[in-house]
Amino acid sequence: MDTSKRMQLLAVFAAGTALFAAGCGESRNTTVGQKVDNAADKVAAATDRAADKTAAAVSKAGDKMDDASITAKVKTALMAEPGLKSLDINVDTRDNNVTLAGTVSSAELKQKAAQIAQQVEGVKSVSDQLVIKPS
Repeated sequence: MDTSKRMQLLAVFAAGTALFAAGCGESRNTTVGQKVDNAADKVAAATDRAADKTAAAVSKAGDKMDDASITAKVKTALMAEPGLKSLDINVDTRDNNVTLAGTVSSAELKQKAAQIAQQVEGVKSVSDQLVIKPS
């Protein structure tokens, strides 16, 4: 179910619940108009909370997509570098911070892999956990 349908369903559910609640528990001195106003306020509050949660979820999903994109770009750049066995290098990205793990055959290739990762657009930092394992 897409987000807009979910929001509509939530709004309808909240409106029904609020209208039901408006008829229950109110004093007999409360007018129908006041009950409707109270119900509308409850629906608005529920809709605002749902919208906030949806916005947070969309933002989080966007962050994950950015991390996946950065990981793919780093892997692609590493594959293009002669001498680097990119299958021996694991790239993990969290909050635009890249971690390189695995093995390389020299200190020069270790340094080169970190440089390549750092130059990828969107990378904030690189944690180099590569191990030198001569071939």
